[in-house]
Amino acid sequence: MTIRNWIKFFLMCVIIGGIVTGVAGIFIRWNFFQPYLAAGEIGEFFAAFGWMILLGVTMSVIAQAGYFAYLTLHQVGVGVFKTLTLWNWVQVLLIAIVIFDLIVFRFAPGAQSFQDWLFYGGLLVFLIFAAIATAVKKVQLTTKKHILVSSLFFMIVVTSLEWIIALMGRQGNIDTYVALLLFPLVAVNAYQLLALPKYNAKSDEDRKRLEERRKARKVAVQQKAKA
Repeated sequence: MTIRNWIKFFLMCVIIGGIVTGVAGIFIRWNFFQPYLAAGEIGEFFAAFGWMILLGVTMSVIAQAGYFAYLTLHQVGVGVFKTLTLWNWVQVLLIAIVIFDLIVFRFAPGAQSFQDWLFYGGLLVFLIFAAIATAVKKVQLTTKKHILVSSLFFMIVVTSLEWIIALMGRQGNIDTYVALLLFPLVAVNAYQLLALPKYNAKSDEDRKRLEERRKARKVAVQQKAKA
């Protein structure tokens, strides 16, 4: 990818992370925003909204780091296990392990009631269904069925590892930040997975045009020299 297209890709991820977190924050953390509106403190309201956006920007950067780390891991995995089929089975096993870890070691310690289990269960269902939808769309865009497993692995395993930052930071019972931080991670990761090929293709086109311009200038200089 060219630097120009990488910057565009980076900024789009940042914008998505910021907007999703800002909007989701108003709904999920309404109790945090409502007193400012009730008191007519509009400035404080927008300051709090800006904090949510900044939080989303931070999560988008984490998501991008996770994505490029996964791209490296994927190539290493294929190299180590020799075949894509075997690597896909390993990824399926890791998906199952991560889901088990989320339920037993992340959710269970903080789930003190049925309502808590509904909360965490709802988040897990959202993560899995978002992963499935993104993976299916990825297959449709690439027409490569084998990419389904790796897409699911990225959306579930890598997103969960990034999400653990929020899960480890919770205190007491349900922490709204646990829910809040999941949305930008899912949104940014889905965008990265689906949009990166477009930026790579655009980079190839830019390099091709640049090479054609160089050849055209070279030919022009040669013709000028002969004249």
